[in-house]
Amino acid sequence: MTRVKRGYVARKRRRSILCQRAGSRGAHSILFRNAQQQNMKAMIYSHEHRKKRKRDFRSLWVTRINAAVREQGLSYNKFIFLLKTHKVLLNRKMLAQIAILDITSFKKLLLVIN
Repeated sequence: MTRVKRGYVARKRRRSILCQRAGSRGAHSILFRNAQQQNMKAMIYSHEHRKKRKRDFRSLWVTRINAAVREQGLSYNKFIFLLKTHKVLLNRKMLAQIAILDITSFKKLLLVIN
């Protein structure tokens, strides 16, 4: 069987993983095996947190809408129910933006659905 040295390919693979771990502390940025383990863990966390970010923003929008609606004497669930019954097709992100940036338009929206 012929001898395979893999010099360039192996070095390139190790260098790429160590470059990804630049900025880590201790052995996680110096030793290849530790860096590789940390890299796998970081990729798992990044996948989980991409999903979590969506949940976090939705809960933030709900909180903002709830605060704005309660100032007008409604509860959040009644507000959403009224939006659905009047077929207003604004999502929670847009409603939260309107509630924060343009209060007069938000009050007009409340008058329309009440």
